[in-house]
Amino acid sequence: MFRLPRNLSMGALSPPERRLHGALRAPLLAAAMLWSATLGGAQQQASAPAPPAADNKPATYVGSETCQMCHEDIFNAFAKNPHHAVETDKKRGFETKACESCHGPGSKHAESVSAADIRNPAKLKPAEADKACLTCHLNQPTHVGRLSGSHAKNQVACVACHSVHKNGPDGMVARKASDINKQCAACHTDVWASFQRPYKHRLPEGAMSCVDCHNPHGTSLPRSIQTARANEPGCYKCHGDKAGPFVFDHAPVRVEGCATCHQPHGSANPRMLTRAQVAQVCLECHSNLPVPKPAANATLGSVPPAIHDLRSPQFQNCTNCHQKVHGSNVSRDLFK
Repeated sequence: MFRLPRNLSMGALSPPERRLHGALRAPLLAAAMLWSATLGGAQQQASAPAPPAADNKPATYVGSETCQMCHEDIFNAFAKNPHHAVETDKKRGFETKACESCHGPGSKHAESVSAADIRNPAKLKPAEADKACLTCHLNQPTHVGRLSGSHAKNQVACVACHSVHKNGPDGMVARKASDINKQCAACHTDVWASFQRPYKHRLPEGAMSCVDCHNPHGTSLPRSIQTARANEPGCYKCHGDKAGPFVFDHAPVRVEGCATCHQPHGSANPRMLTRAQVAQVCLECHSNLPVPKPAANATLGSVPPAIHDLRSPQFQNCTNCHQKVHGSNVSRDLFK
């Protein structure tokens, strides 16, 4: 640091010399402070321990017995689970490593005991969680439509409905009708509300369940409807007498399906029709609607015959005469 001579004081300097002395002293002070800060930081950095090198080695498989050491309760329950077959199945390549077939290699997790070092399907994105499940279940008949089903498209993962670790016949998947309905109703609240109408399928009573009509793993049909007999709608599984074949079909039954006239979840009509009165359902098609080239004997899009005076109660119920509304073997007009 620059210093004045001992025998020379500030009082002995002239004003110009004082200004020159101040101008020289300021940069010298700044340089000294910068040098001391740099030296102290270097000493502190040298004394601090070096961070450990990152472990870039991939995790390896350690076996299910290693998992048992910390997760004994889950391990014991899993032993009675259908998925425990993976533990002894040599075909899938996860023999003695059933836990890691879903959670991934567990060597790093076993060392660190950190949840960040293991894969948890319940915390993954639905598509990633489904990928783990479909490693085994991709081509099974009950899961064949999973990728194109509505649950997958709406980002509902497999683990949202299935408890993989639980044991017992009703652990991993609900099997009682009441339990299945409760699980489905947790998301489909609007559909469950329709079952509170006076006429409905007997789901609230536990006589049947949602999966009797719907495939939760998805199909190519709208709303994942179960199929029966050559891909016909699942309604015919119970209502086979309405399926035919008939000599004279009622076109909506064959082309558009049962939901054209019926509300399967619940209705105010005893026949579970979409309208409260039969005539209102029929006149949605059989009314004065324009048709470019009506076929011979066609009634679709035409005015009902003059004999049908809809002001009279006897003509307000079409099924008084047209009783074979699903199809007839003797009458084109669907009479008896």
